Amino acid sequence: MINKSITFLCCFLSHFLCAEPAYIIPDSLKTKDYEYLFDRIEDHHENITLQSIYLEAFLNKAKSEEYWEEIVNGYKNYLHYSSGDLKLTYADSMIYTANKSKDESLIGSAYLSKGIVYYGQKNHIQALDNYLIANGYISKTSDDYQKYKVQYSIAHIKYYLGFYGEAIALFEGCLKYFKNTNTRAYLNTIHSLALCHNRVGDFGFSSDMNQLGLTEGKKLSNNTMEHYFTHLEGINHYFKGNYASSIEKITYSLPFIADNKDFANLTVGNFYIGKSYWALNKPEIAITYFEKVEKTFDTKDYIRPDLRENFEMLINYYKSKDDPKAKLKYVYKLLKADSILNTNYKYLSGKIYKEYDTIELHKEKETIQKLLEKRSRNDIIFISTIVFLFVVVLYIMYRYLENKKRYKLKFGELMAKNGKSQSVRQAKTIGKSHLDISPDAVGSVLKQLEKFEKDKKFLEKDWTLVKLSAAFNSNTKYLSKIVYHYRGKKFVEYINDLKIDHIIGLLKNDRIFRNYTNKALGEESGFSSTQRFTNAFISRTGISPSYFIQELNKQVD
Repeated sequence: MINKSITFLCCFLSHFLCAEPAYIIPDSLKTKDYEYLFDRIEDHHENITLQSIYLEAFLNKAKSEEYWEEIVNGYKNYLHYSSGDLKLTYADSMIYTANKSKDESLIGSAYLSKGIVYYGQKNHIQALDNYLIANGYISKTSDDYQKYKVQYSIAHIKYYLGFYGEAIALFEGCLKYFKNTNTRAYLNTIHSLALCHNRVGDFGFSSDMNQLGLTEGKKLSNNTMEHYFTHLEGINHYFKGNYASSIEKITYSLPFIADNKDFANLTVGNFYIGKSYWALNKPEIAITYFEKVEKTFDTKDYIRPDLRENFEMLINYYKSKDDPKAKLKYVYKLLKADSILNTNYKYLSGKIYKEYDTIELHKEKETIQKLLEKRSRNDIIFISTIVFLFVVVLYIMYRYLENKKRYKLKFGELMAKNGKSQSVRQAKTIGKSHLDISPDAVGSVLKQLEKFEKDKKFLEKDWTLVKLSAAFNSNTKYLSKIVYHYRGKKFVEYINDLKIDHIIGLLKNDRIFRNYTNKALGEESGFSSTQRFTNAFISRTGISPSYFIQELNKQVD
């Protein structure tokens, strides 16, 4: 509740602090409709002064008419043509206005816009948080377009985390919908599917999707994605061993991508050009591209699993040049990259292949330390750096081992249980319950609770204390006290634990359920959202559903 209040306060303040430039709006514009003003905004994208007049005219018209949807669109117009943190400020203004409208579709759309801003900044954690909030609102509406926009956005987070199969399934659903509703979204989805198939190693199918995108773009007279399809095709050519072609295609696409201020794809392009030159035995040229990747990492902290190799190759290069100082510099950056990856890719950290794992980095550090001590006894700065790296490595290893032991222990405890509901039941007689409730009333409620548990009625969604007390012909005060006294839990925890104990039993006894996604497991156990299911599972067991299923499969294997 406190977090929601803080979020609302931030949105409220941003609504007033968001500083649109003050321009005198001609009277002639005050009578124009929204479509006319929007067209003029787009037409004058190269003339900031004129565009700003139309931006303000649009927003002022909406405010004067108290037209909530168009006020949100007014702020969205500003967001689209702004840069940096101003985008987030306008997104917060959209959320503030949408909340005042009480329109769930509008509120969801505003949160989705904020998530897209975060995604563009490669802040995937904040992006996902906003996507999930948006989904919570939009899923209650009949707005299919917004639903598929959320699905598309969440699919990109799954792609980022490495869940390529789940991402492909979501993108394929979006492809069918967007094909007949939104040309740009349709082309974007084709590109996203091509990306996913590239990451799973199906380069032939990825190339087919790129060709489809180029063909469809010409057919639909929309070339906005042309350079992105060419960029990805260049990467496919690298993996196919066509290094010269890879360099040519990626180089062709990069100026457009740079103009689009897409630093992520610019970085990926530089990396694969560098790898192509490296494969052609031209390391000196390759290094210049690897250093461009490093520069983006320094300024943006941008890294993803395949870019990790960039620093490994720089380390190898300077090792071959017998340059320990440069080598140490990139060892340090590789450790920093690993730290970011382990934070942002926590579900992937065990799957990422690492040529330079923590132990090897530790050995490299010791080797460099000895070499530097021989060359310069007084180099205190480097020695301090080595000590710092050593402590960091030890701490990371300690945390990893402790977490691994704790998760194993929690899993062992779950496997030791007999699979029945673990709801705490006090062995107290009704007559000695010490509750300010008649024994007959207590007995009646307890019998109904037992039937409720036996018949698995708890699997129904949206049970509340009010609903269950009405079903039991009791009242909320009595039911709450009886549940707490005889089950040892507050009502919400009681319901959640029954659901989780049920799903644990299914996972233990039926392998089919281990193939379910968290969303499907949440629906199976009667949770209203995936996030609530995941939170309840962790609260009940101390481990995530994914880890539990992984360990179950290991036991069987």
